[in-house]
Amino acid sequence: MQRQDTQDAPLFGEEDENNQTKRSKMRHPLVSFFHLFFRTSAILVYLFCDILSGRFVVCMVTIILLLSCDFWTVKNVSGRLLVGLRWWNQVDENGKSHWVFESKKTHSKNTKSSAESRVFWLGLLVCPIFWILFVLSTVFSFNIKWLVVVILGLVLQWANLYGYVRCKVGGKSNLRNMAKNYLGVQILKRATKQPESF
Repeated sequence: MQRQDTQDAPLFGEEDENNQTKRSKMRHPLVSFFHLFFRTSAILVYLFCDILSGRFVVCMVTIILLLSCDFWTVKNVSGRLLVGLRWWNQVDENGKSHWVFESKKTHSKNTKSSAESRVFWLGLLVCPIFWILFVLSTVFSFNIKWLVVVILGLVLQWANLYGYVRCKVGGKSNLRNMAKNYLGVQILKRATKQPESF
């Protein structure tokens, strides 16, 4: 597992306050559109499948094609252009698999749009939550024929989310340190907060 070092791209709304107004304009509106189009289309087709077509196979193939297009678009296009991150797997001469997580080095703060960053991270975070709910509802309703489709949706969405979070924060130890630091800061804020007087 490798991480190629970088300067940070905005994550979950983090941004420099001075450059906020300069970078709020979307630089890649078409990429932002397709970042959300395939994933929301797959969710909508799943939800309204009975209305759109009563045939299971047509709906299943449509959803799988939309999920595949989404996975490819997010992994190869929108992650690179919207937030300057990318990840991939490469196999060396010995047949060993290596995961590479890369973040674009930037010398100028104006190369990324905060609006595009928000679109990217919100789309990447919200859609897997829908697929988790779909998996749970499919399991509890014993609707087994849809189980493969919703698990595939969850796996593809989760893979991109995991890959991009690893690009942003680094290795597993960095993920643990980030969580510990966040919890520590929250506890410190609560401990130093002045009690309100009545």
